[in-house]
Amino acid sequence: MALPLMPKATAVWLVENTALSFEQIAAFCGLHHLEVQAIADGEVAVGMVGLDPVANGQLTKAEIERCEKNPDLRLKLLVPDLPQPAMRSKGPRYTPITKRGDKPDAIAWLVKHHPELSDAQISRLIGTTKPTIAAVRDRTHWNAANIKPRNPVLLGLCSQRELEEALAVAAKHRGPIEPGEEHAEHTGENEEDTSYSEHAEH
Repeated sequence: MALPLMPKATAVWLVENTALSFEQIAAFCGLHHLEVQAIADGEVAVGMVGLDPVANGQLTKAEIERCEKNPDLRLKLLVPDLPQPAMRSKGPRYTPITKRGDKPDAIAWLVKHHPELSDAQISRLIGTTKPTIAAVRDRTHWNAANIKPRNPVLLGLCSQRELEEALAVAAKHRGPIEPGEEHAEHTGENEEDTSYSEHAEH
């Protein structure tokens, strides 16, 4: 069964904004109903921002209302018009022309929120080039003034699974942080905020 983007964040939103049962939310998000109950009780996903499945086209208000009236019904995930990124093993990622303008925004988001990712990983993840990544990071990109960090998963440039796999690899390669290393990353040459990255590479 197909699952929504960022299932746990979607579950958070459904718990907070609908009258759906825990079982209905669990079935839609691929979670155990006790985990959904723990979300409602504030024991799980504390501080997580909910993801609105109506706003991103995965549910309709009518579908939610239909299931709110009958706890035995199950939510039906809307199939998006745009094709989902396919899993791939080798070769460059093909990106539809309509999505290519979103790549700098995705790069900015990855550089800002996941500085542990290497340029090679970012390049493979969203199908871009290292010079483009460097230009976005250093704010020398021709369209730097209009770049806004946006999640590549929500933009459709990669899947949540691919992002999580890349982060796992980066964490494995990085290893444990040595004492003083984290402080050193914050006291480098980049004293002014001239980069999207909190830990700019030089």
